[in-house]
Amino acid sequence: MKSKYILFALALTGALASCSDDDNNKKPVYSNPYSNPLTDYSVGDPTIWKENDHSFYVYATNTSVIRKSQDLIHWTDGGPMFAKKPTFVTESGAAVWAPDIEKVGDKFILYYAMSAMGKPATAGIGIASADSPEGPFTLDISVDGKGKLFTSSEIDVRNSIDPCFFEDNGQKWLVWGSFNGLYAVKLNADGTRVYPDIATAKKERVQVAGTAFEAPYIHKRGDYYYMFASVGSCCNSMLSTYTTVVGRSTSFLGPYVNKNGESMLDNKYEVLIRANDRFVGPGHNSEIVTDSEGTEWILYHRYERHT
Repeated sequence: MKSKYILFALALTGALASCSDDDNNKKPVYSNPYSNPLTDYSVGDPTIWKENDHSFYVYATNTSVIRKSQDLIHWTDGGPMFAKKPTFVTESGAAVWAPDIEKVGDKFILYYAMSAMGKPATAGIGIASADSPEGPFTLDISVDGKGKLFTSSEIDVRNSIDPCFFEDNGQKWLVWGSFNGLYAVKLNADGTRVYPDIATAKKERVQVAGTAFEAPYIHKRGDYYYMFASVGSCCNSMLSTYTTVVGRSTSFLGPYVNKNGESMLDNKYEVLIRANDRFVGPGHNSEIVTDSEGTEWILYHRYERHT
């Protein structure tokens, strides 16, 4: 049996304060019980968009369709993710990885990585837009018309993948990276370009975490910013060591620290979700969404152990 990433959900009410690694919570979504895993098909590196209390959309690595749900439990295929596939990375086997969905103004913007496995030097971050979360997303807002926002060489960060959009006090940012440091760079007002240009962004990018991490997502609750990330090996099937971790800060640009005050810049963290007897490689979580009952959820992928 070929290994595949399957989708999981974790209820986070209280977990941000405790950094719990319990993924077996069975709490209600719209009064319907759920149990993990949520899918029997591959959903790697999921990102989720909540359009209203009963419309959720998931976008994932190496998938051509957008999946949708009314309850975060049952998912059906929607329309195509892209009207035309991005082409700014020309390596053989290049594909779209780790999308992140955001609404900026009246446009839905999909930030994503484009890379070929084992070719980190040529990876980059892409961008596309749509009028609806149902897509399809078009490349008309990209730098080159082929889907590019920037490449690893242009921003001088090797293996520039795993983008995450975040807005802090009116300033739009992109956070990204993979085992060469996590970085943040300013975006312009409509979120479609680095600010003010790529040359300046290359000089002014800010490192926010060390070299142990990839797949950053930032969430603000109260006075704290929480940086979720993944450590370990993502893609080795039953040998995968991927683990979801977190640190927090009183400032968007950090420092993000664990419970002992040790910094993620020094590769310190708290474990949020780890492997168990049935599943391995839990990682690359989505942003947090809140259901109609006020419960916060984080979605992520795992491999199921062969039986």
